[in-house]
Parts: sequence; C-alpha cells; structure tokens
Amino acid sequence: AVVSTQSGHYGRGYSPIGIFFLIAGQFAGVENFGEMVAQLGLYVVTVLVGIAIHFFIILPSIFFAFTRSNPIPYYYNMLPALATAFGTASSSATMPVTLKCVEEKNGISMRISRFVIPVGATINMDGTALYEAVACLFIAQVNGISLNFGQVIVTGLTATLAAVGAAGIPSAGLVTMVMVLNAVGLPVDMLAVILTVDWFLDRFRTMTNVMGDALGCAVVQSMCSKELAEMDQDTELQMVGEKS
Repeated sequence: AVVSTQSGHYGRGYSPIGIFFLIAGQFAGVENFGEMVAQLGLYVVTVLVGIAIHFFIILPSIFFAFTRSNPIPYYYNMLPALATAFGTASSSATMPVTLKCVEEKNGISMRISRFVIPVGATINMDGTALYEAVACLFIAQVNGISLNFGQVIVTGLTATLAAVGAAGIPSAGLVTMVMVLNAVGLPVDMLAVILTVDWFLDRFRTMTNVMGDALGCAVVQSMCSKELAEMDQDTELQMVGEKS
C-alpha cells in the first residue's frame, strides 16, 4: 500500500511535465499555429454555447414540463452546489453540497435525493456527452475528415453511452472520449490539443451534470408525489397504532 501510494504521488508530480511535452509535440507538428489557436477558440465557444443552451433552455423546460413550477428559484437555491462544481470539476466531490441544496432549500424528500443524486453523479453526464460529441466533430474538422450522417449519429450515440461510464472526477471524459474517437476512426493523438482547454471546459460541463441531477430529483418527486403521500399516510397510521 505504501509503495502504491508513493508511486501515485510521484506520478502525479511528474504528470504536468509529461502533459506539457505531449501538447508541445502536437502543436510543433502544426503548420499554421495561428489557425490552430483560432480553431481551438471556436471550439471552446461552441462547447460553451451548447452547454448554455442545455443549461438555460432544455433543462428548465423539462423541469417546468413535469413540475409546472418556476425553475428560477430552484436554480437560485442550487448556487452553492454549482459553485462547488465549478471549483472542483467533480460531480462526486460536489455530492454533499448538492444533497444539502436539494433537501434543505428546494424541499426534495430524502427518499428521492439519496437515491437520485448518487446514481446521477455516476450515470447522468449530459454535459460530458455534449462535450465529447462536439470534441469529436472538432477533431474531424481539424484533420479535414468529413463525417457522413451515419457517422455523426454514431458519434452522438457513442458519446452518450461513453458519458454514462465516465467517473465523477475531473477530466474523466477524456478517457471515455478515446472510445468515441475509435468508433468513427478519428485520430486519438489529437486529444493532446483538447487537453489545453479541457481543464476550463470541464468546470462548465460539471455544473451542467450537477444541475441535471438536481432537476432530476424534482422530476422524480413530482412523478411520485402520490406514492410518497401514501407512504407518509401509512407511516402516520402505523405510528398512531403503536401509540395506542
């Protein structure tokens, strides 16, 4: 155990150096460095716009469709969890704050939150799925590879399935992205270019993942409101019976 811990410590210590040379080697082979930086900037903007549409339009629409409630107060009450998600870039590390926000501020039953949030932190990676799909399209365009309609569909489906298997830790999406790239025959070595901006984009997609989990709690509670009320009534009757 001590040897394993020390090995991991030294590995983490030298990893920034290895990543630097990996990225430098990839950029050294680029003929037009300015064009590559411009393309990378457009990629960042595309990912942020996609995440913003999902975060501010799609997720609130789903919330309203099921709960018939104003999503703005719900979002406001989730600000501590979103700030933690942005700072840690980890759904798992944010989980305690997420549970506190949904239970104490948004009134979600513990019976719902204690099931949905842990499962969602592992499976519900909507922000990661969006990020991986856009990253694959970016890599294809940079290399001058034209993807047909079928390959685009495969990219989207594979990104969704790969995101389900991603761990709730920083930059976990880069590991599963290898599978997505291989599915459509794109060069894996281009991930070195993605690394330069992944640390920044990872924070926004983690915020999206966390908010998706929180809104999922509200949707489940709305769908199971009758069952929860019946359970509460049965519990009260049982307590009255025990007292009498």
